Parts: sequence; C-alpha cells; structure tokens
Amino acid sequence: MHYRWLIYIFILMSAEAIMVISEIQADIRSVQEDMALYDETNFDSRAKAIDFIEFHIIYRLEGLVQHDGPNENLEILKQHAEKLKYRLEKIDTELFKQLRENIRTGSYTPSTFKNMAGRYTGYNLCDIDQSDTIGYDNLDVFINGLLGGQPIPEAKTELEPEMVFYQKTPARIIFELADLAEIKQDDVFFDLGSGLGQVALLMNLISDVPAIGIEFEPAYCNYANACALQLNLANVKFKNEDARKGDYALGTIFFMYTPFEGLILQNVLDILRQESQKRMIIIFTYGPCSPHVARQNWLNCVNGIVDNPYKLYEFRSLTNLA
Repeated sequence: MHYRWLIYIFILMSAEAIMVISEIQADIRSVQEDMALYDETNFDSRAKAIDFIEFHIIYRLEGLVQHDGPNENLEILKQHAEKLKYRLEKIDTELFKQLRENIRTGSYTPSTFKNMAGRYTGYNLCDIDQSDTIGYDNLDVFINGLLGGQPIPEAKTELEPEMVFYQKTPARIIFELADLAEIKQDDVFFDLGSGLGQVALLMNLISDVPAIGIEFEPAYCNYANACALQLNLANVKFKNEDARKGDYALGTIFFMYTPFEGLILQNVLDILRQESQKRMIIIFTYGPCSPHVARQNWLNCVNGIVDNPYKLYEFRSLTNLA
C-alpha cells in the first residue's frame, strides 16, 4: 500500500511538472515573438520582459530541477530562456553605449536629457511627485545602466558605528530634487555620502549645476570619478573624505540620503550651520535622517510635516547673515 501511494504521488508530481513546462514553453514563445521588444526605444517593456524571464521562467525551471532532479529537457529550456534574456540585454547594452556617447559629446541639454529618459522609461519627468512611492523601478534600471557601465567595486573601508551602509537614491527622487531646487546660475550642489556618484552625475545632467560628491569609501569615490570622466562631465567631482572634514565654502544646495546618524550627523549639520552664516543654503534629505534635520532650529522645512521616510524634504536656512 505504501509503495502504491508513492507511485501515485510521483505520477501527480510528473503531471504537475509537465503542466509547468508547457506553461513555460508558451511564456518563452510569447516573449520571443513580441517583435516590439527588439525595438531599442521600448526599454520599459523590455525591462519588464527581462524580469519576467529571470523570475518567472528561469527561477521556476531551477525550482523544478531542485524538486524533481536533473532533467535534460529542463536544462534545454533553461538555456533557451537564458539566451533570450541575453539577446534582450544586449539591445540595452548597445543602447546605453550610444546614449553615453551622446552625453560625452554634449548632445543633451537638461531638458532634452529629461525628454530622452522619459521617452525610454515612460516617466513624465517634467512633473515628478513620488512622495508616496517606495522602492526602485525601471527608471532606476535605466539610469543605472546609463550612468554606470563599469563593474561595481566592493567597499574596502570599515564604516564607523554611526555611518550608514550605502544605498542608491531612487532616481525619481533626484529628478524631484532638481525640480524643487530651482537651480540658479551660481548654485553648487553637494551630495554628502555620494557612494557610486549617481546623484551628483544625474543632477548635473538634468540641471547643469556643478556637483561635488563627498564619499568616505575610496573604491566608491574612484568609481564615481571614473564615471564622470567616461561621460565627460567636467563639472562633476568626487572627493574621498570624511564629511566632517569637507570644505563646503562653495555649496548652496546639499543632499543627504541618510549617510550617517547620531553625533556624526549633528556634527555635519553644525558645519553647515556655520556655512549658513555666510549665505542662505538649502538642504534636501531623504530617509530616516529627515526628522533629525527637522529639529534644527536654524532650518525651516518648506514642504510639509516631516513624518515620512520615503519623502524628499527641503529645508532652508533661517540664520541671519553676518
């Protein structure tokens, strides 16, 4: 009786596997035969298709192998899916190569760059208000591919206890920041805890503001400078230094995606307060550091109550100029 029950279970599992394989074959055909995906302008649809192949086809096939054991048919299907994914990714690789060349040769103004990015991602980048949005999306995939193009280095320097590990700022937040900041001709933008450099690079591209990144990790700083050099962005620089020792004499607009907390954060804010004695400064924050910044009596938050870590906040200095 026990042996017959095992055979019955095996038959059911095989039937289920056959059904899943049939579904996967249909999914692969559907993606493969969608000719629109091979048009380089359809980046957003292609990004969704690549995710679909990765998570709903390849992962499912790997799960079947783990469940039922090695199977030649499953391996052939997996190889087919991986080749299709590679084919779509290669279109993006060539696309980013051309777009980076356009940036390098100065082909974009801030407005045409925004139009280009919006066209490929389906975003209305002239009207960004994403305060209720959490996480990353295909705009991030596009900007990561566009501004990177090099292997991401591993961090080699141990952080101090109040320093926060690096996370990329969602790209939509950077577009929103540039819109709110209303960049003037004499502005200089600082990104404190600039990581791989995306914020400073993108701010320069979409607003033409000179941008400086301050980054504690030398490997990240070197990577960011290499990206700026590759894109021929002469007004973007990255400095490998502790934010508490930075020279902010030129800065008028500052951004922090919670690069540090506690006493380090307060020390940096005290330095910026000294700068505000010489000129009005603007500080933008994103993430858990915003409530701490809101408690500074020399700053005024101009866009609402600070109660949402996923909202971009703008603070303006109130200190009387000397």
